[in-house]
Amino acid sequence: MTNLEFEKLIIEAVEALPKSIRKKMKNVAITLEDDESSNGQLLGLYHGVPQTGRGVNYYGVLPDKITIYKTTIEKSVHDIEELKCMVRRVVWHEIGHHFGFSETAIGKLEKKWEKEKKV
Repeated sequence: MTNLEFEKLIIEAVEALPKSIRKKMKNVAITLEDDESSNGQLLGLYHGVPQTGRGVNYYGVLPDKITIYKTTIEKSVHDIEELKCMVRRVVWHEIGHHFGFSETAIGKLEKKWEKEKKV
């Protein structure tokens, strides 16, 4: 899959979120990394200050960054449908960190998404 096609999947994943959630995403950039993560296992990475940790003095800072690791994700799936679901899951997972959710809380959300067939 080309980077452009993969970027489209990332955009679709963000657009699939409720508008109320998208509107609350502040000062965050989602980037595509064509290489594998440094350990070859990370599918995505959130780097920044979660919204729950931002105080009144939070201003004038560079955007938080969500990195999506294309090659690592591609190696973890078997077909295009699995790839689409995995991209959505990873994007939503990292956005969860942007909002301050822990791994445990995101894990519970992922189980809910699976039941609802959203990922």
